[in-house]
Amino acid sequence: MHLPTPDDPLDPEAQRAADKRRLGAALKGSLAFVLLLVIVFGLQGLGDYRAFAVAPRALDGLLGLFTAPLLHGSPEHLIANATALLLLGTLALAVYPRATLRALPLMWLGSGLGAWALGDAGSFHLGASGLTHGLMFLVFVLGLLRRDRPSIAAGMIAFLFYGGMLLTVLPQEPGVSWQSHLGGALGGIVAAFVLRHADPLPPRRRYSWEVEEEEAERAAQAERDTYEPGSPEDVPVLWHRDAQEKTREEERGVVLRFPPRDR
Repeated sequence: MHLPTPDDPLDPEAQRAADKRRLGAALKGSLAFVLLLVIVFGLQGLGDYRAFAVAPRALDGLLGLFTAPLLHGSPEHLIANATALLLLGTLALAVYPRATLRALPLMWLGSGLGAWALGDAGSFHLGASGLTHGLMFLVFVLGLLRRDRPSIAAGMIAFLFYGGMLLTVLPQEPGVSWQSHLGGALGGIVAAFVLRHADPLPPRRRYSWEVEEEEAERAAQAERDTYEPGSPEDVPVLWHRDAQEKTREEERGVVLRFPPRDR
């Protein structure tokens, strides 16, 4: 797939300032969500929070589709997900602010639906790990689809730190909800294909050798246009024979048939 890349930005200083503001907004958004998880974790001890988790194939467990990513079973569980959300959330929002916000419902519901449809009966699934898997797959697949410099860099960073998520979408460790991981990852992949054009391509710096190659190609084309003859279709027609002249020319000659020679 080819995506056209714009020329140099008209104002590089303004572009750098806009990039810094977007990175700051992405970090603030990720921190705000992590803070929300910490607050919810502090309130979990006030009652039985299993009613807000995903209960596979139970109608009352459908409530967990909306609330389970906010719950965590232990401080270690919360810290692991919060760290991943800070890095992957900031990375995704900084490079793809529109696509990430629009993809969030797909990853959120995909995580819960995966646990609800594939989980063991009688189990409870909770945690934001489905969202972290969705963000990793979103950033990684967008890097493969868009292939501009920021997208490729973001995909490589996400894979460097959390490439192991490619394996945790399959059953490995008891007590880990691989079903929610798989659902969140599928949501991120679908969102990447659907929303790959949601964010505009960033300005690309053009290097001196690229400009020189384009100028040399234009000069060569101008030289070819000057010295090479044009096609016959480009030559203007100055005279056309009329129908009478064609008829006279056809009547002018007669074909005589000679008898064959005797051998």
